[in-house]
Amino acid sequence: MQRILTAVVLVPVVLLLIFYSPTQPLPLMGAIFVVAVLALWEYLGLADAMGAKTPHLVVAIALAILLATVFRRSDLVEPMLGMLSLVLFLVCAFRSPVNRVLPDAAYSVLGLIYIGLPMGMLYLLSTRENGPSLLLFLFFVVWSGDVAALYVGRAFGRWKLAPTLSPNKTWEGSFSSVAGSILVTLLLIWIAGELSARNIDALSYPGGTLRWIGLAVLVNIGAQLGDLVESAIKRGAGVKDSGRLLPGHGGMLDRIDALLLAAPVLWYAQLAQQWF
Repeated sequence: MQRILTAVVLVPVVLLLIFYSPTQPLPLMGAIFVVAVLALWEYLGLADAMGAKTPHLVVAIALAILLATVFRRSDLVEPMLGMLSLVLFLVCAFRSPVNRVLPDAAYSVLGLIYIGLPMGMLYLLSTRENGPSLLLFLFFVVWSGDVAALYVGRAFGRWKLAPTLSPNKTWEGSFSSVAGSILVTLLLIWIAGELSARNIDALSYPGGTLRWIGLAVLVNIGAQLGDLVESAIKRGAGVKDSGRLLPGHGGMLDRIDALLLAAPVLWYAQLAQQWF
């Protein structure tokens, strides 16, 4: 019940941010910044639980600078990430004991790559011509896959997917997750067609249906891998959840773990379509 109530509150907020982003991008920027900082703080806590002593405040400032670069000068993201990585390395070199300089620096820099870049890609997706439609597609593919895997896996799951990383995940749940993402993609395409027939341009999914089904499968796989990656981190830290911020969902990192790989998959898929 807690999980459902939390979703009932958060889903409308996400939808409002998505559809207001073309005319009012600041709320989306603010939401991305807050979520990213909260998730980063939980990630650094997990890193410390594994023996690191990362400079939390410095890493959070670096994340803020990286996101500001994404928001204002996305063409400078790569050199900014390189510079911030070197700065974090220097901070750890003078702050950490010599036997922990490399681990602390590695955990710190990975926080920017693991959380900062994917969260920035959410904003970059919103700036594309059909940005709101892309974000809606991304969130619904991830959410529907998560729900399908949860309930089908619990009811019918027998074959373990990755028992070392996440003992409760099954192949049955994984395949149902892909099916759920495909079904919600077909629903979105149908809704977009119905709206277009009534001269309402709220949603746009150009190209063939098979193209979007293929994207849904790729994004779903990215989401499932993202979930497993965070499970590996938590198992290494010896904790069940990254935090207790969201009732029924654990921490912020628990809630966005799937997006952290799903968003880059969709972003790079969009770039690939331009290249080819």
